[in-house]
Formats: sequence, structure tokens, C-alpha cells
Amino acid sequence: MRTWLQLLLIVGLALPASAQVKDWEKEWQRILSAAKQEGKVTIAANPDPDVRRMIPEKFTARFGIPVEYIGASSGEVLARLQAERRAGLFTIDACLGGVDPAYYYEKILDPLKPVLLLPEVLDLSKWEKHKLWFSDPEQQYVLRILLNVVAVFDINTQHVKPEDVKSVKYFLDPKWKGKISAHDPTIAGTGNSRAAYLYVLFGADFLKKLYVDQEVVVTRNRRQMADWLARGIHPIGLGAQSQELERMAKEGFPVSQLNYIPDAPGYLSSGPGDIALVNKAPHPNAARVFLNWMASREGVETLARSQLDNPLRTDIDKSFVQEGTIPRPGVTYSVDSGDWKYQRETRETVRQLMKEMLKK
Repeated sequence: MRTWLQLLLIVGLALPASAQVKDWEKEWQRILSAAKQEGKVTIAANPDPDVRRMIPEKFTARFGIPVEYIGASSGEVLARLQAERRAGLFTIDACLGGVDPAYYYEKILDPLKPVLLLPEVLDLSKWEKHKLWFSDPEQQYVLRILLNVVAVFDINTQHVKPEDVKSVKYFLDPKWKGKISAHDPTIAGTGNSRAAYLYVLFGADFLKKLYVDQEVVVTRNRRQMADWLARGIHPIGLGAQSQELERMAKEGFPVSQLNYIPDAPGYLSSGPGDIALVNKAPHPNAARVFLNWMASREGVETLARSQLDNPLRTDIDKSFVQEGTIPRPGVTYSVDSGDWKYQRETRETVRQLMKEMLKK
């Protein structure tokens, strides 16, 4: 039989939990009301047209708050933020996409974790590994909501049979000389990520044999790469736009991402799936609403569907996710491109190395 003291303790522990729910609801309504008064939220995000369309459309339909969408790469957003701060301007509320570690180290961000309020966001049972996966050293600022395995090579299956590729050395065969295209590895982005991954696994000599000796055609137009691939002009690619390849494959073109190579199974990446709160935000309440929604089931699923990417939430049906994107059980992925030391050191080392190799 429980004593009166035990019963009092049980009641005493239960009351704060009940009060906490009421406090959350009250605080959320206050923030939402203030956000609507602010009139809009300004986000810097992935320039992909599907993200640009789907995220503002869903968010505004849900909350009635317009979205000003600045579509740019992580590096371009960083340059803008730096320039604005030198001029005493503050125009961006939140970031969605690849968030460069410099945002954190240059103190451009406010902690995100304390502003997450929605119970479905804070319910760790709804997340892979039962945690909110932050990239930054303090586990507070940059939250990952997607996690993909990135296939390094794209192929035209009429020219390259997936079962023939037992090793990345397959692409060093002289018959592929002049037949490979790559997104520019000398700039931050897709091409640099793939070159850095190959550098970690096989070293600088392999990069020279692949990019220089095989006379790889370098471009910054990923859609053009997909077109080259489909037409067999360059039947091997490093970094063609995955959504474009998916569309082409559905239309019957013989294109595919090479989802698994035994000695290069791909690397982990959050892709466009990082979210962060910019400090001195001009619309701070709208930013909080936006970021809570982005980490909710609807927000994560909207972003994941726009890119056919793998969501980190466990309460989302993943049937739409691209083949090979979900990490394979039992496979060791030696590179996580979201690791900040890797981003700041390895990728920059490779970027400079490739500039020298390609004389750019």
C-alpha cells in the first residue's frame, strides 16, 4: 500500500508535467500571433526549384505567414550574411540547406535547440537513433533533418553495366578517356564533395588518374551533365542532378546512379537538410514558427519529398525515397560530409588540390 508521502510525490511530479503542456500551448500561441504581426519570414535556402515551390507553399498554407525565399548556395548565403553584417544590415531569419560551419564560427547563428517547442519535434522516439542530430560541437545550432547515402558515380546503363563495376578502378580504363563529366571540384558543392570522398579513400594519385589522365569534362551545370549522360555523350558522371536523373529514368532514359560499389559505397550527407536560426533575425517569431514546422513531420516530409531524400524522422513513409539513398544495414560509411572537421579541412584541402591539378 502506498503511503500518503508517496501519493503526494506522485501528484507533485505530475502537476509540473501538466503545467508544462499548458505553458507550451500558451507560448506557442503567443509566438504564432507575434509571427503573423511580423508579416513574413525570410529564409535562405536551397536554390532547387522544387524546394523553392513546395516549402513556402506548405508553410504559408499551414500558418498564413508569407515566405520570402532567397535561393542560393551555402557559400553564396555566407557571403551575403558577411556583407550585410559589415553594413549593419540583418535581412535573413533562418537557413535551410547546407549550413557552412563558418556560420557557427563567425557567430552568425543563435542556438536553435531552445526554441524548439512542438511536442512532435521534441519526441525523440520520432527520430532516428532517438535523438535530435545536431552537427555543431555544442549540439545546439545546426539540426539535420535529412540523411542520405550519396552515390558518387552516375551512369548511362547502355554504356556501363552496374554489375561490371566491381571497383572504382573500373573508371580508370583508357576506354573511358574523355567520356566522363564532373561537377566542378574546385568550388564548394557537389563536385568538391565527390572529389573529397575519393581523396579520403584512395588519395591524390587516384584523383590525378581520374580527373587529369582520363580528361574529365568539368562543368558547373548539373542539368547539362544529366543531359550528357542520357544521350551517351559522357556516359559516366560525378554529380549530375539526382532529381533530373530520376525524372529521366521514369521517362525511359537509360540513366542511373551507381548506388553501390564495394570499395566506395558512398558517403553520408544531410544534403539540403540542415536548419539553423540566424541571430538578430528581423522576424524572430516567424523564424521560430518556421523552424519548428521544418522539424515537424509535415516540414521534414515536404523537404524530403521535394528532393526524394531520406528523412531522419521515423514517422514518415519512405516509399518515395530514391533507391540507394537510405543507409544500408551493416555497411560502414567512412565519410560523413556533415562532419565539420571534414568540411573545414579535408574538403578545402581537396578544393585547392583540384585547382592545382586542373589549373583553375
